[in-house]
Amino acid sequence: MEEKSSARFSEYLFAKMDGQDVSASQGPRKVTADTRKFMRENLLLIVTLSGVLFGVVLGFGLRPLGLGDDAVMLISYPGELFMRLLKLMILPLVIASLISGSASLNARMNGMIAVRTLVYFILSSLLNAVLGVVLVLLIHPGNPGIRKSIATSHNGRAVNILDSLLDLGRNMFPDNIFQAAFQQAHTVYVPKTPPFQNLTSVSISSDPVIGDEELMRVTQYRSGTNTLGIVFFCLVFGTFLGTLGEKGQIVIDFFKAVFEVIMRMVSTVMWMTPVGITSVIAGKILGVADLALVMSQLAWFIVTIVIGVFFYQLVIMQLIYLAFVRKNPFKFYAGLAQGTLTAFAMASTAAALPVTFRLMTDKLRVDPRVTRFVLPIGCNINMDGTALFVAVASIFIAQMHGIALGFGEIITVILTSTAASVSSASVPSAALVLLLVVLSAINAPVYNVSLLFTIDWFVRGRAVVEKGIDGAGRGSLSIGNRFAHNDRERMHFRKQGT
Repeated sequence: MEEKSSARFSEYLFAKMDGQDVSASQGPRKVTADTRKFMRENLLLIVTLSGVLFGVVLGFGLRPLGLGDDAVMLISYPGELFMRLLKLMILPLVIASLISGSASLNARMNGMIAVRTLVYFILSSLLNAVLGVVLVLLIHPGNPGIRKSIATSHNGRAVNILDSLLDLGRNMFPDNIFQAAFQQAHTVYVPKTPPFQNLTSVSISSDPVIGDEELMRVTQYRSGTNTLGIVFFCLVFGTFLGTLGEKGQIVIDFFKAVFEVIMRMVSTVMWMTPVGITSVIAGKILGVADLALVMSQLAWFIVTIVIGVFFYQLVIMQLIYLAFVRKNPFKFYAGLAQGTLTAFAMASTAAALPVTFRLMTDKLRVDPRVTRFVLPIGCNINMDGTALFVAVASIFIAQMHGIALGFGEIITVILTSTAASVSSASVPSAALVLLLVVLSAINAPVYNVSLLFTIDWFVRGRAVVEKGIDGAGRGSLSIGNRFAHNDRERMHFRKQGT
């Protein structure tokens, strides 16, 4: 009888807890339970944010000590190892995701999603270039006094947009897929020496390029993964693999298994994020020789970039997401906070690609067929932040030299910044290298680009706007998902009906 009374009392108590009349003591219990649930679901995000803040505090706290190069290197070492681990997984992740993703959709659906995604990437880069030009003209960060107060180095290397676009094509269509895993093609200019100059004295009349020396254009290979060529090959391979039906299913299952293994590795490595991010940020802050001079001389340039990044992310991207997806954009962005912090701290959107995959599939529940298809492409083509940076930096340098740009030159900056950002997939340190292309297009001096090397890491908040965690991961992925949803379902049911 006593047990029955106890059971009835428990039922009554739980009924009261679920009803309107809840005791005063239940409030704190519910808050505690919600807090524990939030902490459990967002623990990695919280410790990552703590790592960012601690890295900033540690970096500025250790600067007065005047640490030597060895000490700075040791502080940066854990972050270097963390970044190497993330980059280690990029190539197998891209290959497995693209092949399994494109094979899961038929050729027509692959084409539709690819075209829509590519159009979005180009338009978003163009929009960022326009935004950068508008901001740099309004704020006018360029001051001729900056050029006089900071020493510069001259660089006579000839650069033009044609070389960049031709290298884009060469890397998109590699002649050896295995070589593409560790080398990429690029154009260099070397002195043109007359043949048999060791036997006879030969004189060649030419137009000098650097001094009295004639240069010739040569295509060479340099170290670095040709991700663009691998992406193209995997898309084509996966598309034709999907047409084999049952004969190709075992290969599709293999790449799906590889993808799952890599994602489990990513989930394990991500628990190193707080230590890695703290190390990277502290090391970068300690590595700047004269931080006060840099910040004082180039402060307005940094402000212009930061305003552009935040305006694009907090206003334009929100409106695009809301217009196409019809959902609360801030909830979607909150789910990507972990990847955003990783991209910002690592100054590398490629390093954030594995994190973005995990967040998209596990936390945001986006269709994996779309994520596996769109994210690797966006990680290598969508360079919105680079377009903004290059547009601002090119006009900034022109303003430093007192060069007045007309309407034609402004349009040239916008178009070349967009084209250069799209073609930057195979170029290391893309923004600073491609800046030479734009400066050459408007006949602005290229030797002052060295001014921006000291602050490159500080303005790499543009990584938040770019690739895997950028517009590809945030806006374009959702837009591609929205665009493709009805077509995908219709074609899926049509295939089942046949």
